[in-house]
Amino acid sequence: MKHLVVLTGAGMSAESGINTFRDAGGLWEGHDVMEVASPQGFRVNPELVLDFYNQRRKQLLSVKPNQAHIDLANLERDYKITIITQNVDDLHERAGSKNVIHLHGELLKARSSFNEDAIIACKTDINFGDVCQDGYQMRPHIVWFGEAVPMMEDAIEICTTADILVIIGTSMQVYPAASLMDYVPNKTPIYFIDPKPAIGNQKNTTVIQENATVGVRKLFKNFL
Repeated sequence: MKHLVVLTGAGMSAESGINTFRDAGGLWEGHDVMEVASPQGFRVNPELVLDFYNQRRKQLLSVKPNQAHIDLANLERDYKITIITQNVDDLHERAGSKNVIHLHGELLKARSSFNEDAIIACKTDINFGDVCQDGYQMRPHIVWFGEAVPMMEDAIEICTTADILVIIGTSMQVYPAASLMDYVPNKTPIYFIDPKPAIGNQKNTTVIQENATVGVRKLFKNFL
């Protein structure tokens, strides 16, 4: 079976009702992203940060995978599929995808602010004063700005084995995730699905200028 590697971003989950990371003003749900998505922000106002992710978690639990998530999961009948996502939701998994790597962490997990390997499942609020077994505050299992991306090396290795690369709903402007397409073999066909693609058709790259659900269907019908 051919190995199809899929890189997904915020546009993948937008049609499920998950808000994209930040709007044109650089805000996320009305907050400066550095207030709620950085270690500094957590140190300055941990209660604000915890509440912010508590609200995102509640939102996630109220939505469902969209048709693009489901179609990708169904494609596992015909391809070996690895999904590398910048999203922190679990919609790929809920749709049935079996091999998902989360570059930026997972909203339905929490971890110790002292030991990044002390990770637990979390579907409820994380409150100020909730501590790990070592007595340190728990925090969302999210990779914030300025933090290392622990799964990056695994993602690079996977991309080097891609027979086909599909990019869905991401600008490919945020690093280090944006560099992943540089690691696929030279002749690997790349399909870029986004309503406002950051790149145009070029050697080995085909742009499908659509949202995720329509774009994935066009990919299946016309190219796979």
